Amino acid sequence: MALVIKNNTSATNTLNQLNKNTKAKSKKLAELSSGMRINSAADDASGLSISEKMRVQIRSLDQDNMNTENGNSMLKVAEGAVNNTIELLRTMKEKLINAANDTNTEQDRETIQREFDQMCDQIDYNAQQTYNGKMLLDGSHNNTVLDPGTYTTLVNTSFNSETTTKTTLLDLKDHNGTSLGILSSDRVTVSYVKQGITYVKDFPVVDEKGKKLKLEDLLVNGDKGDVEVSKGKVTYGKWGKIQSQDFSYLGKDQYGNEVYTPDHANAIAYKATRPGIEGQISGLTISVTDRYGEFRRSANTVLDNFQEVIRAQNPSPDNAIVLQTGTRANRSVKIGLTDMRSYALGLKDNLGGYLNVGGQKKSATGEYSLLDPKTVATSQQAANAAINVVETALQKALDQATEIGSVESRLGYTSANIMTARDNTQASESVIRDADMAASMTEYTKMNVLEQASQSMLAQANQNSSSVLSLLQ
Repeated sequence: MALVIKNNTSATNTLNQLNKNTKAKSKKLAELSSGMRINSAADDASGLSISEKMRVQIRSLDQDNMNTENGNSMLKVAEGAVNNTIELLRTMKEKLINAANDTNTEQDRETIQREFDQMCDQIDYNAQQTYNGKMLLDGSHNNTVLDPGTYTTLVNTSFNSETTTKTTLLDLKDHNGTSLGILSSDRVTVSYVKQGITYVKDFPVVDEKGKKLKLEDLLVNGDKGDVEVSKGKVTYGKWGKIQSQDFSYLGKDQYGNEVYTPDHANAIAYKATRPGIEGQISGLTISVTDRYGEFRRSANTVLDNFQEVIRAQNPSPDNAIVLQTGTRANRSVKIGLTDMRSYALGLKDNLGGYLNVGGQKKSATGEYSLLDPKTVATSQQAANAAINVVETALQKALDQATEIGSVESRLGYTSANIMTARDNTQASESVIRDADMAASMTEYTKMNVLEQASQSMLAQANQNSSSVLSLLQ
């Protein structure tokens, strides 16, 4: 190798190596001080991109879990209000059973009426329960109800499957095909409640002209009244004649879907003639008495078994509460909170008057308007009919409590799933971005030693040029 003084190649190469070692040492020092393998895009561009996406996912999952917990808290408030309403309805039913007992005087029933009125007001207070200023149970957060609203539909599935609306009471059979034992000398009493007023009418099973009473004849106010017997789903043939009738068809729900009996067997359904809460009917009661005025218990067990299948609701847009529980759009849990006011439960009229439970209350205005006084119930009849009204209201409240509880349970599972996903995403992000401290420390020590060695060799290389001076002496 030639001896030169202008260019010290050995020193230059050693300096380059020293710079590389210093940079490598600085990188490892940054890893050790930050705890991360990737501190800039230059360290690992693709890894940084994946890691940042995962960090966004982690923060989104944290917010999802917070949304879930807040939603659960809100539903706990609603659940408490509904549970209190259920307890009030239990007490109401107890009071009404007492009011229906003729050991009570009219003054006693007036006292029960006042108690009932106070409990109705408390139910309205429960419906006004709020969370973060948001009313929960006043009907403002209902699911979609298509125009013109739904019709109250009360269904009895206890009859024989061959029963239709044209079946006479003499021919009625129970689900097992056993005759109800109704005789031609018996009488039938039908009552229902609308807008807080109880209507009642008495029918002979066979009238003076020998006409046999049919199920479709059991209408208090005739064909233009508040209730009609459902004809099921009718198929018409030529010239408008009825070709077939499907009595398993009950009507349409709030979404416009057709509703049938669970087993598609025939059922007898009584339906309100007007949609919405204003046309709501409840407390449908049918009872048979013999010629001596004694109740026919076996027949009444079957006849007085009408359950509300379609609840009366006013038309409404989709105002259900949406709880965002996913990291992408449209990943949410939705719940509609129905109207739990006493008016919507059939316990008040549209003017704020209370249901007559035997206290001779007429209406909010104190008048029956143009009603036929023969169809207005007596105190005992009103109290008896009110039992079924409260029973129906109780079922509505229980349905709402069940829906709230099921969503609360779902949110619990959702929260657990979110936290699992968050932990797994965090672990994956750690693998990509976090530094292996033991390996980094080992590498740093190596770079530190190499740096010191490079410095020593640079000093040696610089001495090579000075040795040429001995040749110039």
